[in-house]
Amino acid sequence: MMYLDNSATTKPFPEVLQSFMKVANDYFGNPSSLHGLGMQAERLLTQAREQIARLLEVKPTEVIFTSGGTEGNNLAIKGVAWQHQQRGRHMITTAIEHPSVTEACKQLEQLGFQVTYVPVDERGIVSPTHIEQALRDDTILVSVMHVNNEVGSIQPIEQIGMLLKKYPKVLFHVDGVQGAAKVPLHLKRANVDLYTISAHKFHGLKGAGVLYVREGVRLSPLLSGGAQEMQLRSGTENVAAIVAMAKALRLSVEKYHESSARLGEMKRALIERLQAIEGIVVHTPFEQSAPHIIHFSLEGVKSEAFVHELEKQHVYVSTTSACSSRKKAPSKTLLAMGVEKMRAERSIRISLSYEQQMEHIPIIVEAIERAYERLKIVARGTK
Repeated sequence: MMYLDNSATTKPFPEVLQSFMKVANDYFGNPSSLHGLGMQAERLLTQAREQIARLLEVKPTEVIFTSGGTEGNNLAIKGVAWQHQQRGRHMITTAIEHPSVTEACKQLEQLGFQVTYVPVDERGIVSPTHIEQALRDDTILVSVMHVNNEVGSIQPIEQIGMLLKKYPKVLFHVDGVQGAAKVPLHLKRANVDLYTISAHKFHGLKGAGVLYVREGVRLSPLLSGGAQEMQLRSGTENVAAIVAMAKALRLSVEKYHESSARLGEMKRALIERLQAIEGIVVHTPFEQSAPHIIHFSLEGVKSEAFVHELEKQHVYVSTTSACSSRKKAPSKTLLAMGVEKMRAERSIRISLSYEQQMEHIPIIVEAIERAYERLKIVARGTK
């Protein structure tokens, strides 16, 4: 089996599963309880928070545990909106954000907020100048993803963060779900106020995530209850999944230092081989893109049919993002990049992990070629 849908979710590391089972079985107490089992769970929660803070180079009190990327993005965007609506009701984001950002913004628009969706260039990259031009006196938040989940383009987060230093009342949120442990980002130097990650994108378990909230930033909580997580996220913490997430992040950061150069070489080799196939257009830029994502489109073949044809060879890829793939809609990111609708409807995403090796590249390309040829024969036969 060749699993190439790691941007949708990753396979948990064995050590991560072992940590989860150990904590779930032996330290199952509620971390808010006063008895010994509760205090054991609380200590593990504290240790996980400290470890994640070290890896992100932030303070432990700035680490808020969530259920994942969607909750983290919603808490950041809506939390800023509710807290700061008296100062302003305008927000800025880009045309290529994940649905958990765009849908949160659309919901706020229905409630009277105004959102500016800044365009991107043909590489899928937003201009810091365009961000600055969209700023208004009543702007309260800028939200820009670090790595695009469809084509892998890396946004100029550091440059945007630096320009926002001139506008201290505007908060800066970064959706880091696709970038964490794959594309380095120093949150303090980049002037980031809010940063979202999700465990299952770096070989942790689904249902655990982190929202970094810079010290001094005020948010209105989305959930009312027992005031856990610095009073920002009520609900009993999933201690086992959080401990497993801390281990997954540590192991993934280690893997990055060991294997990121090889992953980049694999991406380049794969793009070069794909570009040589007639009818395929690669949409991921060579430069300023993440090392694990390759996005391309197929002429004359439906993307859903290609995914299933490739699956017959036990090779697993996706169309757009996992959240949008079942809608059978064209890639929003490709449309924003100026790609024609027909191409955007026939796009495929390959997303690698550190498990893949360079010798896998010919196997992947040959499987793609076989699947593509079979579908073109079928398409010709139906005309």
